[in-house]
Amino acid sequence: MRQGRFFLFLGLLFLSLQVFARPVVIEMYSTTASGRGDCLGFILAKDTRRGLLLVPSLYGLSPGYHGFHLHTYPSCKDFAKEAGPHWDPEKTGRHLGPYRREGHLGDLPALYVDSSGRAKRAVIAVHLTQKDLQGRALVIHANGDTYTDEPTDGGGGPRVACGVIE
Repeated sequence: MRQGRFFLFLGLLFLSLQVFARPVVIEMYSTTASGRGDCLGFILAKDTRRGLLLVPSLYGLSPGYHGFHLHTYPSCKDFAKEAGPHWDPEKTGRHLGPYRREGHLGDLPALYVDSSGRAKRAVIAVHLTQKDLQGRALVIHANGDTYTDEPTDGGGGPRVACGVIE
């Protein structure tokens, strides 16, 4: 009987930790050769039942849609080139967008920036959790995203903002 209560207690503890897990705050900076330019704000990442909720609070970006990706390495140096490719743990080698599991898991929904240069519209990464972020970098690209391999990696272009998740 005690053993059953113990396992029930552990199960409830585990569930409460999942429900009340603290969000991850990722500070975002403009990219430079040394890796860290001006602070552009932050992105809050929180696990939900539907996936990883990413809530931006950014300013100073060009208006429109921007490619937004989780990159493999925790570095923003050399204009975020040291962040490496999009995170692709299954080694698919395909850029298919945020909703298909057959491609890079680092493909995130495009980030929208309003006419004043602010990004505050939340997106959901349906295949990711907070745990997937650890030891990686979030990168915002100058251009939108086609969610295809043409042009290369969706055509996002230069990496304009980056944040490291330790």
